[in-house]
Amino acid sequence: MSERILDSNMENEIVLTDELCEVIGTRGIDAEKISKPSLTFWQDVWRRFKVNPLAMIGLGIISIVLLLVIFGPTMTGKNYEFINYEVRNLAPNSEYWFGTDEMGRDIFTRVCVGGRISIIIGFTCTLVSFIIGTFFGGLAGFLGGKIDDIIMRMVEIIGSIPYLVLVIILSFLLGRSIPSLVFAMTLTAWTGTTRIVRGQILQIKNQDFVAAARALGANTGRIILKHLLPNTLGVIMVNITMSVPGFIFSESFLSYIGLGVRPPGTSWGALASLYQSQLMFHPHQLFFPSALIILTVLSFHLVGDGLTDALDPKLRR
Repeated sequence: MSERILDSNMENEIVLTDELCEVIGTRGIDAEKISKPSLTFWQDVWRRFKVNPLAMIGLGIISIVLLLVIFGPTMTGKNYEFINYEVRNLAPNSEYWFGTDEMGRDIFTRVCVGGRISIIIGFTCTLVSFIIGTFFGGLAGFLGGKIDDIIMRMVEIIGSIPYLVLVIILSFLLGRSIPSLVFAMTLTAWTGTTRIVRGQILQIKNQDFVAAARALGANTGRIILKHLLPNTLGVIMVNITMSVPGFIFSESFLSYIGLGVRPPGTSWGALASLYQSQLMFHPHQLFFPSALIILTVLSFHLVGDGLTDALDPKLRR
C-alpha cells in the first residue's frame, strides 16, 4: 500500500510505502484487549496470600490439625477414657500411634480429644472478643465525645486488672468449666480489639463516602455496619488470626497449672501437665501434646503474617 503526497513547497511528489512507515502502538482489536482479569478485593488478597510459602505451610498445618482433632478418635476407634493396665506406658507402635500412658490409655485419642477442647476455646474466645470489641470500638470511634471518653475509660480500667488474678478468682466463684473459662479469658481480652477498631474508625469516619451515606439519611448503625466496619475488616482479620493462638496458649497454660479444664475432660495443656512426670522415662507422652501446641500456635502466626502482607495496600502490584 502506498500514498502520494506533495512536500511543503508543492514541487516534489513523495511516495509513502509500508517500508517507510512504522506502526506505533497496537494493531486491530489488541488495543481493546484486557491484559489481566478483573479481581475483587478478597480475590486479590488470596492471590497475594497464596504466593507466600510460609503462610501456605501454616494454613496446611492448621488444616491437618483440624482434621486430626475432628476425625482422629474415629480413625482409632478407641475411647480416650478407657483404662487398660496391660498396655501401660507403651512406645508408639502400629496399634497405638502415639503410645499409651501410665493407665494404658491411648495417647493419640486423648491428644485429639484434648485438641478439640483447646481449639474450641480458642475460637470461642476470639469470637466473643471480636463481637464485643468491634461493637464498643465502632461506637467509640464514630460517635466520639462523651461516649468515646466513657468507653475508653472503661477499657483502661478493665485492661488494668491482672489477668491471672482475675482467672483465679472467677475459677473459684464459677467453678472450673469451659463456659466459666471462656468468660474469664474474654473478660479483659476484648479491650485490645476495641482499641484497634476505634483507631481504624477514627481514620476513615471523615472520608467522603461516610459523608455521602449520612447525607442520604443512613443512621448511625447502618453507617457503622455497612461502611465503616467493612473497611476495617482487613486489620480485624489479622487481629483474629493472632488472637486464636493466644487463647489456645492461655488455655493450655491455665490447664497446665490446674486452673483449666476439669477431669475427666482434657486439653493439650492438661495433658502436658499430666505427662510431665513421665519426662525422664517416657518422654513421648509429653512430646505429642506439647508439639501440637507449638505447631498450632506457630501456624496461626504464619497465617497472620501472610494476611498482614496480603492486606497491605503498599505491597500491591
